[in-house]
Amino acid sequence: MNLRNACLLYGITNREMMGEDAYLQKVEAALQGGITMLQLREKGLTDAAYIQLCRQVLPLTQKYNVPLIVNDNPMVAKLGGADGVHVGQNDMGVQSARAILGEGKIIGATAHNIEEALNASAMGADYLGVGAAFGSQTKLDAVPIEREEYRKICRKLDIPVVAIGGIEQENVAELEGRGLSGIAVIGAIFGAEDVKRATIAMKDAACRYIA
Repeated sequence: MNLRNACLLYGITNREMMGEDAYLQKVEAALQGGITMLQLREKGLTDAAYIQLCRQVLPLTQKYNVPLIVNDNPMVAKLGGADGVHVGQNDMGVQSARAILGEGKIIGATAHNIEEALNASAMGADYLGVGAAFGSQTKLDAVPIEREEYRKICRKLDIPVVAIGGIEQENVAELEGRGLSGIAVIGAIFGAEDVKRATIAMKDAACRYIA
């Protein structure tokens, strides 16, 4: 698997936005529309419920050959059969996550500046999610990152860097030429009335300005 290519359009779930009843249908619609990686980011679930959800989603991501990542919880990722985990600055560290999941799994990490990015890379992160690009609908305290910071990070590192935070079809062009490997999207895909159509539009924008 080419991880850089897999990071191009990184979809992140939010069941409050998606609704419980249509959750799996919307996940598959996003896969049909062209997301290249999927992260389950579901706060408030018990580990047992999180593992069950992961096992329900996994056949869909495998059907479309898209890596499945679990947010924050490497044990859920392991027991749910996911392809990896994404850890934040306040979560379990990259090395601890690697000890649980092993060398064959993907470990992503969050960074907000070049210092955090360099540290996460040194600890063995396979890719970085860096933001907030344009603020955030799901993290109201998110601080927007300077565009030049993306360029500095991407020049220093040889792992994929994904922009995250308030990214929509209308502002993707502002990220052009920063050296990014992809964009991570929540609301612009899973908050849309037509998830597949929204995903196709975001994939087109990512291919035009990021790839």
